[in-house]
Amino acid sequence: MKKLYSLIDKIYRKENLVEAFKRVRANNGAPGIDGETVGDYAKNLLGNTELLHEKLKTKTYEPSPVRRVEIQKPDGGTRLLGVPTVRDRVVQQAIVNVMEPIFDPTFHPSSYGYRPKRSQHQAVAKAERFMNLYGLTEVVDMDLSKCFDTLDHEIIMDTVAERISDGSVLTLIRKFLKSGVMKEDAFEATETGSCQGGVISPLLSNIYLNKFDQKMMSRGIRIVRYADDILIFAKDKRQAGNYRHYATKILEEELKLKVNQEKTKLANVTDGVSFLGFIIRAEYLLVNPKRVKRLKDKIRWITSRNSGRPIRAVISELNPLLRGWMNYYCIANIKKLTEKLMQWIRRRLRMIKMKQWKTYKMMHKEMRKKGIEGTEEKMDVCRWKNSKTHIIHILLPNKYFEDLGLVDMHKYEVGLLSNHY
Repeated sequence: MKKLYSLIDKIYRKENLVEAFKRVRANNGAPGIDGETVGDYAKNLLGNTELLHEKLKTKTYEPSPVRRVEIQKPDGGTRLLGVPTVRDRVVQQAIVNVMEPIFDPTFHPSSYGYRPKRSQHQAVAKAERFMNLYGLTEVVDMDLSKCFDTLDHEIIMDTVAERISDGSVLTLIRKFLKSGVMKEDAFEATETGSCQGGVISPLLSNIYLNKFDQKMMSRGIRIVRYADDILIFAKDKRQAGNYRHYATKILEEELKLKVNQEKTKLANVTDGVSFLGFIIRAEYLLVNPKRVKRLKDKIRWITSRNSGRPIRAVISELNPLLRGWMNYYCIANIKKLTEKLMQWIRRRLRMIKMKQWKTYKMMHKEMRKKGIEGTEEKMDVCRWKNSKTHIIHILLPNKYFEDLGLVDMHKYEVGLLSNHY
């Protein structure tokens, strides 16, 4: 395998640093420990680029510790994220710009996470193909405990050094790994891991886990991996059990990672295989019910009937959520699901409007405006069950919400998985 000896000059090229900033700006993100925002950095882009260029060229660049952030997981527990400073994100992106074209062609064809021109949809399509077209119906669903936080620094450096012999680049990467974290004004050293939230971490994790991918491929074992989400495919349960044992041995003994034995499980296509928010079955691709619940919880929060906001403002906040959700889940067979969701969403919006009427008298006023008979009905407009009545549907028909610009999930084309083969 060809080694590359001189790369640092490509990293500190001013054009590369400017391009790196453009990518950082596109992702935006919160400030690091210095409080500098992407916008602040942009105000003196020329000066900042010159400063980074000189420090990298003279080997005097020192990364700052990352700012520790704890994110609550939807299913409980916390995910530890690290937020580097904008300057560090620019330098990391400059490294990625140079390293990614070197390493990406060496990665496993069924590795899809954090790679150019690859997506979660493609990963799901490959997994579905292995099960339903190749007949590998038994699946090992591997779960790694805190993968990013447990990557071994020496294994990372040794693996990177297999392709890159530029000592300046290797030293710079090691500095980022050892930069530490700040949590509530207290410094903590980082002896393992590559902070989840760092620009360079996804590439380093792919380089790291490619060892696992290639070992599995050398044994003819079919896998699909998206970051640390790993599926291993087998023709029967016995073979799946053997594959699980072999995979665990590589991950724990050779890569020093921790396999969560409680969450790692054997699954099959008949009962459904959970992957990246979907449930893959023999004839259908469905959305994981947990993801549907998560969506409905967000909708409930946005459409709270006590917010007092205009209905148009509620819809404006709701639309990006619905649009983003459909853009991701449109590959699934969810026509009936979207119909039910839209009925429920419109009912919640009707309830907001009814609550704003406060009494049936305002409802009667709306009826008279539209020439609708029946103003003698004294209906409680604050009760949920009344949002489904015939008169409310006449007053607030589906077209009313359509005219206000509500995204209609049911109008999306769905079941598009085959487009990603």
